[in-house]
Amino acid sequence: MKTLEPSSVWNYFHEITQIPRPSKKEERIIAYLKAFGEKYQLETKSDNAGNVLICKPASGGIKSDKTIVLQSHIDMVCEKNGDVIHNFDTDAIQTYIEDDWVKARGTTLGADNGIGMSMMLAVLSSRKLVHPALECLFTVDEETGLTGAFALENNFLTGKVLINLDSEDDGEIFVGCAGGIDTTAHLKYKIENAPEKYFGFSVSVKGLTGGHSGDDINKGLGNANKILNRFLWNVNKRMDLRLSSFDGGNLRNAIAREAVAIGCIPYSEKENLRIMFNHFVVDVEQEFGMLEPKMRLDLDSEPLFEKVFDKCTSNTLLNVLYACPHGVIAMSLDMPGLVETSTNLASVKMKSEGIIEITTSQRSAVETSKIDIANQIEAVFTLAGATASHGDGYPGWKPNLNSEILKVAKSCYTKLFGNEPKVRAIHAGLECGLFLEKYPFLDMISIGPQMYGVHSPDERLSISSTQKCWKWLTKILEES
Repeated sequence: MKTLEPSSVWNYFHEITQIPRPSKKEERIIAYLKAFGEKYQLETKSDNAGNVLICKPASGGIKSDKTIVLQSHIDMVCEKNGDVIHNFDTDAIQTYIEDDWVKARGTTLGADNGIGMSMMLAVLSSRKLVHPALECLFTVDEETGLTGAFALENNFLTGKVLINLDSEDDGEIFVGCAGGIDTTAHLKYKIENAPEKYFGFSVSVKGLTGGHSGDDINKGLGNANKILNRFLWNVNKRMDLRLSSFDGGNLRNAIAREAVAIGCIPYSEKENLRIMFNHFVVDVEQEFGMLEPKMRLDLDSEPLFEKVFDKCTSNTLLNVLYACPHGVIAMSLDMPGLVETSTNLASVKMKSEGIIEITTSQRSAVETSKIDIANQIEAVFTLAGATASHGDGYPGWKPNLNSEILKVAKSCYTKLFGNEPKVRAIHAGLECGLFLEKYPFLDMISIGPQMYGVHSPDERLSISSTQKCWKWLTKILEES
């Protein structure tokens, strides 16, 4: 990456990829940012949550008294392929370049939101750029709870214009986002001895695309939890299935890519199980077609284990996972093509003390719809006898199409590239909604370079789009 242009942006991005920064474990990247501020003799402060603010005076010749806030989050989603050995707490991201893309070897890249941080650091360290006074805000724990944005103090910022650098689409300006909430269920289970003369097996779903549970939810991608459960539910309907484990998905804000279950059936049903599986594979491949070219379903025999769920638990788990919605619930009437409301069946995990934990996340541009779909999910879990609870949630960001910074950004893009950028809202959580609650006067937009596959090991960042976004950002600062 050190050979790429703009060199300062890519050098900082390389440095950031070498620093482990899982959500809630950002101590090393915070120390890096503070050392950066000290190196360039810039006013630097942090709050109790760990958010860092680095300030830079206006460049020479700028007479405007305006202060612009640039903002990115410093944590990253930590997802890897099942066959990859990588410790996100200690290991650097292994990057490589393929054509126009920067990628990572079997893990998430962390361009979400490392490339936004890199652009901010490049602006702060530059002696050539023309810009007004800047406040560069680096927030913690965006990916697993928006903790930094929630904890941001009311007097931490002075700027009245904010440019968020956490978007992922070339030539697009985002002026609104969905709010979100999590719904988690805890289902108690009992175990008993495995029946005699039963055949043990494992079934897995792997190789799915996965991706962002908001921005990618409308693409019709496979959810490993739903696909695996669908097969098991049908097996359970035809024969006496006894489950021993079910493990699928990881993060609440990622579409589940992998899932595996272990169970057993009467030995006399062994051949019927294989026939059912072969038919199921054909059906699923036809349904998902080109959307999931790397999808792989496997059925393997396993030694018969000693313990299984009791029959009631097996039935309840399979039914509740089948009934739990996943995907788009409603499309926006105000902005055609925009998902308004959705839900994601994120993960199913065996916990200690006889508990199965099912994690879901709901999003909506309409606050009442967000609460409604979360309550629907709670009702499904309640009917199954599970205990459901909701996270704190976060607000959406209502578009302001009369925004002054929006006008500047559109004008700058047109001057640079000869066509107008798209103005959109996004069906994903941005910290902007929380900023607006604390600073209701803020005039905000969100931009960023082209990325695909965020929140999955397929995450990749466009080199040419990053170059465009850098030119665009610096032009906005110059003309603000």
